[in-house]
Amino acid sequence: MTAYDRLNSVNNVLAPPSSSSIVSQEDIPQKPYRTTVVGSGNWGSTIAKVVAENCIERPQEFDQTVRMWVYEELINGEKLTEIINTRHENVKYLPGIMLPANVMAVPNIVDACRGSDLIIFNIPHQFLSNILKQLKGKIDPRTRAISCLKGLDVNRDSCQLLPDVIFHELGINCGALSGANLAPEVAQCKWSETTVAYRIPDDFRGRGEDIDKQVLKHLFHRPYFHVHVIDDVSGVSLAGALKNVVAMAAGFVDGLGWGDNAKSAVMRLGLREMIHFANLYFPDCEERTFTEESAGVADLITTCFGGRNVRVGKYMAKNKVAAQEAERVLLNGQSCQGIFTTKEVYEFLSKRGTIGDFPLFHVTYDIIYNGFPMEKLPERIERSDERY
Repeated sequence: MTAYDRLNSVNNVLAPPSSSSIVSQEDIPQKPYRTTVVGSGNWGSTIAKVVAENCIERPQEFDQTVRMWVYEELINGEKLTEIINTRHENVKYLPGIMLPANVMAVPNIVDACRGSDLIIFNIPHQFLSNILKQLKGKIDPRTRAISCLKGLDVNRDSCQLLPDVIFHELGINCGALSGANLAPEVAQCKWSETTVAYRIPDDFRGRGEDIDKQVLKHLFHRPYFHVHVIDDVSGVSLAGALKNVVAMAAGFVDGLGWGDNAKSAVMRLGLREMIHFANLYFPDCEERTFTEESAGVADLITTCFGGRNVRVGKYMAKNKVAAQEAERVLLNGQSCQGIFTTKEVYEFLSKRGTIGDFPLFHVTYDIIYNGFPMEKLPERIERSDERY
């Protein structure tokens, strides 16, 4: 087999089914859908790249310009937005990756979202509240949204999923995207898959008039980034948040040098606690989302072996430093979501008196926030009963 034949064979494997490229006349919008990505970290920039490539290839469906909201920073005296718009590279958060020329960096959040048909939220979840305050009352309620955020909104009385927060604050229908997607690998066009969850809203205006599952498939699916669209917004959102807590514990095991057997034990219990949490507090979740989808077990595996949370946990264990110090050293100004989500989950479960049912979540919190010795982790998670 020649090199050309091998390349052609690989291309055939990675290419999406031909049916996914077909757009019937009734599905073509009168005016192409306009898209905004809110966030320009490595994952936000990567999603903007994916979406922009599809907008170029599908001019009847999508407006050619993808606006990306960028928190303005100076890089060696030059504005980051100007660097992105002239050199087409996010030199701080996604260096070495060329962004399509139709990605337009916008420093004002309201300007970035004005007139968009679909807003893709892709920021550290602790910043969502401030972003929504700036957008409230300025977004058409017919706008649709997808959350790529990984986290929960927890207060004394409730635990909300972030798509629900976006809906309640802005009045727009919101789905979720999550999966086994390390941003640098997706940005380099290495093959992976993801899960998009979306429910058609009651005010759906019809095919060719509104965002539906087919439109989302066309917007996100690439030969190197395969998309499966489902209904379970709650399951996809919850799995994307809780796996970061498990990844912190997996990092502790890595840093202590305990090996893959120990990490597998942490991951097994972590998946068990994720599903138990969903069954207790979000009964509309589908268990198969956790066991069959990229957003579930696949994302858990990837995050525990290669994500930023496991790196932070490992650095904490090897260097005997606090989580915040490990985050500062390793992440170049980006956030370790597991640090925040661990605290949110602990506070929510403690308030309800059920923290004892979640030994891994509990000990992970105690290690990060109370200085509990990592070496004693096995004692805290040893199976003493079969509650679930």
